[in-house]
Amino acid sequence: MRQRRVRWLAGLAMMTGLVFPGQAVVAQEAAKPIEITSFSGAFLAARVAEGDNDLDNAITYYKQALAFAPDDTTLQQSLMLSLIAQGRFDESLPYADKLKEVPDVERFSRLALAVDTFRKKDYAKAEYWLKLSLQADLDRLIAGVMTGWARAGAGDGADAMAYVDKLQGPEWFDLFKSYHRALIADASGLKDKAREAYEATVKNSAAAGAAPETWLRCVESYARFLARNGEKDKALEALDQAETFVSGKIEISALRQQISKGDKIEPLVANPAEGAAEILINLATALNRGGGEPFVRLYLEYALALKPNSDTALVQLAAVAEQQRDGERAISFYKRIPETSPLKEVAELQLGLNLADLNRNDEAIAHLKKLVEARPDEMRGYIALGGVYASKEDFRAAADLYDKAAERLTNPQPENWNIFYQRGIAYERLKDWPKAEPSFRKALELNPDQPQVMNYLGYSWVDKNMNLKEALEMIQKAVDLRPSDGYIVDSLGWAYYKLGRFEDAVRELERAVSLKPEDPVLNDHLGDAYWRVGRKLEATFQWSYARDLKPDPDVLASVQEKLAKGLPPIEANTAQDTPPEKPKPATEPKG
Repeated sequence: MRQRRVRWLAGLAMMTGLVFPGQAVVAQEAAKPIEITSFSGAFLAARVAEGDNDLDNAITYYKQALAFAPDDTTLQQSLMLSLIAQGRFDESLPYADKLKEVPDVERFSRLALAVDTFRKKDYAKAEYWLKLSLQADLDRLIAGVMTGWARAGAGDGADAMAYVDKLQGPEWFDLFKSYHRALIADASGLKDKAREAYEATVKNSAAAGAAPETWLRCVESYARFLARNGEKDKALEALDQAETFVSGKIEISALRQQISKGDKIEPLVANPAEGAAEILINLATALNRGGGEPFVRLYLEYALALKPNSDTALVQLAAVAEQQRDGERAISFYKRIPETSPLKEVAELQLGLNLADLNRNDEAIAHLKKLVEARPDEMRGYIALGGVYASKEDFRAAADLYDKAAERLTNPQPENWNIFYQRGIAYERLKDWPKAEPSFRKALELNPDQPQVMNYLGYSWVDKNMNLKEALEMIQKAVDLRPSDGYIVDSLGWAYYKLGRFEDAVRELERAVSLKPEDPVLNDHLGDAYWRVGRKLEATFQWSYARDLKPDPDVLASVQEKLAKGLPPIEANTAQDTPPEKPKPATEPKG
């Protein structure tokens, strides 16, 4: 199945340079709160609003419920957490104070109070608030590292380092402890200890794999330390090491330019409040990769209370808002990213994509056009704007835009494959295959094993009954590279179907549907394959299911006709020039 049947904007965050767990954003119109005259009504309304991620209204209703039961600690807890998650940190503090001795919630209430005292530079009080009666591993690490920063703020960096070093916990503590020992030494002016701690952390390759973002932050901080101490070459070598781990990271590239030009380099973490924010960001980032979403938003908001202009926290909060289908809130975070941040350009691209996802297409196009005009050699802008054109099915405008982008690429590099891929799609949709095919081939020349390109080009050849042997081999290779991608597996099954190899088609299309059961087109395809192998009752079921999944109008019309009439007889056997069947794997990959 070609990618044109997938939502155009769902994956554009990755294409513009940031990898966000994404889905298309839709506008959410929050209902206006109403005055409720009973405790149960207010409580129920608050829970419903909270479940709908409408936290502003949830806060309003919790406050109404508290008017009926002012000493209810459960309500106070829910209200406090909603206020923090919604970025209304200062409003949460009175409730945090009321809950400071409640064991079940002190991990959040006392943490809020500690954050507030860090802002006031009252480090002794901060250390007091960080003493928790109940501590899970996560709480122990946060409280321990923040206590270390409080002691550093009180003037004893060596004691702070020793305190962090003695924290007891599972093996995954080690990277965070080592990194923050380096930061504390760096901020405290203990250069030799900082160097030693940085070097030990950077050499920990196992930790790099377990918590890559935190390890990269350490490399960045180490490079800044080296540059500030006149060791420019060693700083650039450290960034080289980061590039071998993950290439194209915007913050690393920007820092490399600054160091190379001899610009003044600031520390990544300059004071105890920023150090406390850093551990919260580190853990929020790690949790966001590992399924700890309920904590992510809270920890990032705590971090923002400590460091309001943290571009890292703002970008991640914007991504969380996108996950929660709240495009307006995502835009508000992107707007707050400082102009001086290396992430500002990508934030502006993401802002434009969110405008488009909110059906504010004219605003999105105007916004993204300005970015392209301001940076005509920056390819991410073309990809973002072209994606908006494609979502509107304005493939003429998309093709013209990608032509302009290609003209700027006098010496295309492997990372430019996507410009040519998107141009190929635009021309294919315009039914101009003589211009589409060379673009796909150029994309594969730049990135020979790119499964999306192989999938689209191979499918197109099958659709046109040309290069059939090469096409099927190409799609099979794409499946081998992305065995859990239901759309690419569907392409293989549909290619078999178009070639008259219906039993093979059934096998692959069943697998595709198991990977993407909610897609109407894949279910429609499987219905067709069932019909051709004589499994007509199952075919009817699949078509009915596809119809109920609310497909696009053209797909719906086709499905309804097949439900009424079935498929017509096959006029000719098209199974020609195909490679031998690839044996079915013993174990199906899981999606």
